[in-house]
Amino acid sequence: MYTDRRKFIAGTGAAFGGLLLGGCVSASAPLGVAGASRFGALQPDPAGVLDLPSGFSYRILSRLGDALDDGGSVPDKADGMGCFDIGNGKLALVRNHELSPPDDGGGATGPAYDTVARSLIPLPGGTTTIVIDAATLAVERQYRSLAGTIRNCAGGITPWNSWLTCEENTSRADGRINKDHGYVFEVPADAPGQTNPAPLKAMGRFVHEAACVDPATGIVYMTEDRGDSLLYRFIPTRPGQLAHGGTLQALVLDGVTDTSNHESIAMQAGQAVRGSWITLEDVESPEDDLRTRGAARGAARFSRGEGIWMGDGEMFFTATSGGAAREGQIFRLRPDAASGDMLDLFYESPAGSEYSFGDNICVAPYGDLVVCEDQYGETVDNYLRGITPAGEAYPLGRLRLQTETAGACFSPDGRTMFLNIYHPTMTLAITGPWPKI
Repeated sequence: MYTDRRKFIAGTGAAFGGLLLGGCVSASAPLGVAGASRFGALQPDPAGVLDLPSGFSYRILSRLGDALDDGGSVPDKADGMGCFDIGNGKLALVRNHELSPPDDGGGATGPAYDTVARSLIPLPGGTTTIVIDAATLAVERQYRSLAGTIRNCAGGITPWNSWLTCEENTSRADGRINKDHGYVFEVPADAPGQTNPAPLKAMGRFVHEAACVDPATGIVYMTEDRGDSLLYRFIPTRPGQLAHGGTLQALVLDGVTDTSNHESIAMQAGQAVRGSWITLEDVESPEDDLRTRGAARGAARFSRGEGIWMGDGEMFFTATSGGAAREGQIFRLRPDAASGDMLDLFYESPAGSEYSFGDNICVAPYGDLVVCEDQYGETVDNYLRGITPAGEAYPLGRLRLQTETAGACFSPDGRTMFLNIYHPTMTLAITGPWPKI
């Protein structure tokens, strides 16, 4: 046992006990049924930011342009985020910023992975960290914790209290930028300032989206935001020490190569399919072709793999444009070294009115999934969706701004959900009658 699984889950607010009690969803279970919210109808927000059920409220902890304690200001495009207990009654929120040149990086300085051309100006992507009092939710300080990257979209928490931030970009050094991109970087949650910007190259160079760690093994699972993406896993040489390298693999499913259900139904709701893994070579992939090389060897393809989160012995990840309606899917993977890994289609949206383009995902302490919608149609109307253990979707929040929700995560005690508004950046603390854990 790499680390105590239940201690890790309790410490991150990621328990999904309801699903374990319910077992695998059967093909006859009411997937795709619009369930009424367990919290009641959404109430209009007088401030025009986020509608929530009665009894819930939000506080804005941080917003675009706020001064950072180390100079500069809070940058825009807040995306994936993790919440950590850093001791002494303090929590840290490590927050991605999905910025690309020529976006404004908020005046970032200091150590940076890459800079604009030959200048000393860091590329704008990276992370900021917010330290708050766990009891009062008062912000104590904010600072830049990683600089010089491109399009830090999502990522994942680790059992050793760090945030894996992922570049959703595979730009090559071309004079305008000085280094190749498309990597994962690790940010310690309790780092007092900017971390050493070292890419974890053995984890692969591709259009990274999100990551999660199985605390039983230390294996890292990763998604890729492309229409023909793969699901990857990284087996570290030393669990918990990713910089020491390891082996990158891709998931192969028995009898299924395309999980999208776009042209024909390859996977039914609740159908469990056995999986195995193939080892990938040349993982720094100068041609950005890991997914095509993996698919040529039988790896399963997913329609825009995005958010991924570890529960108790199982993980859930979104395929943003998957499904017959092309409105999104959620898959569940159960790793089992003894009998073989199993993947099932946990949820598929029947229509955009029920669930549309689910992106970031987390497992709530009270037993539901929480998914952030990310659709940009003619009318931008993104919801925060709950998904019950029975596979029923319900509205948990409705964003009134023309942007997306992102980075949903819970405090370790389950009393607060933290959420990012992508543009203009806002980080919210949402409190109310969350079920006790």
